[in-house]
Amino acid sequence: MLDQLKEAAAYIKESSQYFQPETGIILGTGLGALAKEVEVEYEINYADIPHFPLSTVESHAGRLLLGRMGGKKVAVLQGRFHYYEGYTMQQVAMPVRVLKLLGISRLLVSNAAGGLNPDFNLADLMLIDDHINLQPTNPLIGPNLDELGPRFPDMFAPYDADLLRRAEAAASALGQAGTTRRGVYVSVPGPMLETPAEYRYLRLIGADAVGMSTVPEVIAARQLNLPVLAVSVITDLCAPGHLKPVVLADIFAAAAAAEPRLTALIKAVVAEL
Repeated sequence: MLDQLKEAAAYIKESSQYFQPETGIILGTGLGALAKEVEVEYEINYADIPHFPLSTVESHAGRLLLGRMGGKKVAVLQGRFHYYEGYTMQQVAMPVRVLKLLGISRLLVSNAAGGLNPDFNLADLMLIDDHINLQPTNPLIGPNLDELGPRFPDMFAPYDADLLRRAEAAASALGQAGTTRRGVYVSVPGPMLETPAEYRYLRLIGADAVGMSTVPEVIAARQLNLPVLAVSVITDLCAPGHLKPVVLADIFAAAAAAEPRLTALIKAVVAEL
């Protein structure tokens, strides 16, 4: 696996004249507008990168953008990979590991999530301050590659306290304090949405939002000792007692409504790094 990671990173370096990003950004479902804020210097299709998986989710563009945001060098992944697509967890985590080989020193992640906390509103942003992993496996299963980090990485604080403070300060400065929350994200395999009993269970065990991604990437990032900031966009409300069937079009509409605020928040955080 390490050879594949190095070959993918080498291709990207050669294709971008050895551009070295400082911050990696992963864009989630329906949240691609942030890419328009990047002064793109190099654009690479996932299909051209050796060993790289291909996005199968309709709203994921499947491109790596290298350029600048707020004067800072960034690598933006337009699309991620999910366990439910049939990929291994090593494939799901591959982009994070490749970005580390390119030189990033921090990772910013976004996703679309269902709101379990009854205090949340549609299109709120939730800064993830902890998570619950209900995925059936994770990227660290199997032989450990010492070049990627320790066998037993600590997960006491998977989400960086300094980045969380910066994000909260940025939200306040942007007038977003009322629509920016903090909470616990639970990652489930999907792709089916949850039953009412499952939503009740997830809330009972302490989750504020539920989605099908992010945690495998965060686990890989923490093994690599990368500080992480993760933001969920609440695209549907699934608090027990307020459940109704989910319409996918409504999820994309909520993501679109939140995009300007998410974009402004990420830009503000990156500009201060």
